[in-house]
Amino acid sequence: MGAFLIASPAHQHRAPHRAPQWVFLCARLLVFAALAGAAACATAQEGAAPVSNSASPALAGLHGVVASTEGAVYEGARVELESNGAEPAAIAQTDSDGAFSFANLPPGAFKLTVSAQGFQTTSISGVLHAGEDFDAHTISLPVARATNEVRVSADSQVEIAQEQLNVEEKQRVLGVFPNYYVSYDPHPEPLTTRQKYQLAWRTSIDPVTWVLTGAVAGMEQASNTFAGYGQGAQGYGKRFGANYADGFTATMIGGAILPSLFKQDPRYFYKGTGSIRSRAMYAIANSAICKGDNGRWQPNYSAILGGIAAGGISDLYYPASNRSGVEVTFINALIGTAEGAVQNLAQEFLVRRLTPRLPRFPSTETQ
Repeated sequence: MGAFLIASPAHQHRAPHRAPQWVFLCARLLVFAALAGAAACATAQEGAAPVSNSASPALAGLHGVVASTEGAVYEGARVELESNGAEPAAIAQTDSDGAFSFANLPPGAFKLTVSAQGFQTTSISGVLHAGEDFDAHTISLPVARATNEVRVSADSQVEIAQEQLNVEEKQRVLGVFPNYYVSYDPHPEPLTTRQKYQLAWRTSIDPVTWVLTGAVAGMEQASNTFAGYGQGAQGYGKRFGANYADGFTATMIGGAILPSLFKQDPRYFYKGTGSIRSRAMYAIANSAICKGDNGRWQPNYSAILGGIAAGGISDLYYPASNRSGVEVTFINALIGTAEGAVQNLAQEFLVRRLTPRLPRFPSTETQ
């Protein structure tokens, strides 16, 4: 703009000098207006930038639960999310409740792929909308089938069953009382005959079993129950022997001999999932049915006949005045079945909570 400020030569006449002055002045005004307009446009463009950012779509979220086809939640499953072709894909693992979640996701199409060892991989697809918290609900993982060519030999099944049995033999209520005849593993292997005898023997010789037997004998001595045994050390010894014989015969016959003969599993299989009503019905039913070595449910011949046999044998060593006839033996067996239902209810709803240091099994988390 400095070129427009140069004065005209002094020797020029006045009249010819005025016209160029007005022309120069107008030109200068036009240039100034053009520059001011350009500056205003630039300012408007800079101010418009934040508006475009504020108009960007809101981010979305996604959550869901992974469970088996039986409804048991699965912890540690791998969940991979592909969203709008973004690289790399987001990955999460399910927690102890089987839940997973993703946050700050751009709207658009997505694909979830869920996988876990021993289960078939499952995928679902959908579309996320701006600001939406998408609920994928429960994603079921079917157990891997034989098409995966996983071959398990008879020897390996026995080894797995032994490992599971070793865990069961460490189960103690309140850390003290043995609770060996309960399986919390969602995929238990059937026991061999040797393992059934091992479990019965281990229960019978457990030190806590001896202590409890002695306590019961002491209470019977104090109340003079089975008076035919008398008092003193001799009477206490007879009561102790009778009580131990009751438990030993019931455990060996109902927990080893008959289960081996009928090919039945003497354990209670903890359910741990489902409604309170379904779990209660399951526990009560398990006093009269059991799982066979073939994995199928069947009448619990072992427990029912074992109770009758143990009751009949007890007549051999109880005082004559306290011996029961055949009718009473069968009635006691029915009472024993009812007591088994009560014990199963306690196992299903209470005992697990009182048993420390149990391994975490995904399908047996207490609901």
